[in-house]
Amino acid sequence: MTDTEKLVLASYKTGQYIGKAEDERNQMVLVKVLAVKSHPWQGDLHHPKQADVPFFQERRALSYGEKTWVPAHTVKEYTGDLPPYRDSLRSALMKYIDKLEEDNSEWAKRSLQCLFQLKKDYKMD
Repeated sequence: MTDTEKLVLASYKTGQYIGKAEDERNQMVLVKVLAVKSHPWQGDLHHPKQADVPFFQERRALSYGEKTWVPAHTVKEYTGDLPPYRDSLRSALMKYIDKLEEDNSEWAKRSLQCLFQLKKDYKMD
C-alpha cells in the first residue's frame, strides 16, 4: 500500500470487509476486498432471524480481490492492521459460528448448517 492508497471498512449486505476504495460514482464506492471483518448473515434478509421461510439463503463472504459497489455512507476509513485474507475469513467465520452456537433458535440452527457447509467450501476443515 502506498500513502495514497487508503484502506476502508465497507459494509455489503450483511457482511463487513476491509478493502481499497478504487472508484466513486453516484454516492457509490467501488471496493476491492482484501479481508473479511464480519461474515454475512445466513437466511432471508427480508425475514431476518426467521427459519421458516420459502428460501433460506446460504451467503458466502466476498472473495479476495473481488470488487463490489457499496453505498458511500457504509464506507469508513480503516486504520487497523490488514490481516491476510484467509486468516480474516477464518476468524470472521468462527466468530459467527461461536455466536450462533449460543443461540438455540431454529434460525441459528439452520444458519449453522449453512456455515458448516461454507467452512467445507472454503476448505477450512
